[in-house]
Amino acid sequence: MMHAEPQPEHLWLQKLIGNWTFETEANMGPDQPSSKFAGKEVVRSLGGLWMLCEGQGAMPEGGTAFTLMTLGFDPERKKYLGTFIGSMMTHMWVYEGERKGNVLTLNTVGPSFTGDGAMVEYQDIIELKSDDHRVLSSQTKGPDGSWTRFMTANYHRVK
Repeated sequence: MMHAEPQPEHLWLQKLIGNWTFETEANMGPDQPSSKFAGKEVVRSLGGLWMLCEGQGAMPEGGTAFTLMTLGFDPERKKYLGTFIGSMMTHMWVYEGERKGNVLTLNTVGPSFTGDGAMVEYQDIIELKSDDHRVLSSQTKGPDGSWTRFMTANYHRVK
């Protein structure tokens, strides 16, 4: 029978637990204007080892999106792991990442914005600015190897 105890990396993730509101600005393509939308998220712990981040917010084109992010840490691999799914997409994003200080960089691969069926590299970056403010940014890697940020969300803890 397996029994895992939370490591310091899990304790860092537990700082996310709570109720949050967020405001997002996203640019989903070079020919599209940036979109702003807002929502809320509840983060809870699963056994102290996994964080379940359940979000909902308005979609730029109308309607409500529901999202679920899982985050954990694998002490054997010394990597943060997780997933992201949303009601607006069929792709499951699978994360592997590292943390430096209060910045967790999660690497993943997913469909290109061009709609050509190509899979490209992405990063979701979580930065804890304080106990009550965190920023999630998303970026994609271009053919030349440079990263382009296309989304930034500011999360504020509900007190």
